Amino acid sequence: MAAAGALTRAEFAAALRAQSAYYWDTHPFHLRLHAGDCRPDEVRAWVANRWYYQRHLSQKNAAIVANCPLPEVRRRWVERILFQDGRSEGEGGLDDWLVLAEAVGLARAEVVDERHVRPGVRFAVDGYVNFCRTKPWVEGAAAALTELFSPDLMSARVLAWRQHYDWIKPDGFAYFEARVPVVREDSEYTLDLVLTHAATRELQDAAVAALRFKCDVLWSMLDAIERAGTPSE
Repeated sequence: MAAAGALTRAEFAAALRAQSAYYWDTHPFHLRLHAGDCRPDEVRAWVANRWYYQRHLSQKNAAIVANCPLPEVRRRWVERILFQDGRSEGEGGLDDWLVLAEAVGLARAEVVDERHVRPGVRFAVDGYVNFCRTKPWVEGAAAALTELFSPDLMSARVLAWRQHYDWIKPDGFAYFEARVPVVREDSEYTLDLVLTHAATRELQDAAVAALRFKCDVLWSMLDAIERAGTPSE
């Protein structure tokens, strides 16, 4: 049987966007979180466990940079590391996440020492980092395309939390408010990058599979948070 021909650019983009069906926005826990149906300890559990994911984003991005032979891509991609880690102490997405942790009633120390992180979350996040270390850089970039689906979700989260969880301190929303415009720009760049560099059907199929894998990682994180208990109030 002859190998399938490459998808057109539009068909490939549609195949990638179709993976939104597997994104974590429809997970039962996320639906409860945005509907205002989560207890304070459940909100804290989500924040504490998401820290483990946030903390590994720069390592994941560094792995993609390390695997990429193209200087123009490396120069652009390294901006993600700077956004997350900041250019100096006390700056960047990680610090903003700790502000969020404090805003929901967690101490920085208990978030940083990761005492609340569930084994399933560790397994999922570690698997994602390992994927980006061992797979071709285009697949790592394709896995990051969950950012196509995340800006609207983050915007909705801020509105929902302000409406339903008035006990959260307002300064806790800084991470999401800073991230939304950045991720919109990043998603456009990454989509164009993947559409351009995954030029064969084999590479296209691998890119779609990578994005589906990332969706599974995020979904598995919520499974672990929902099923394995939460930090006490």
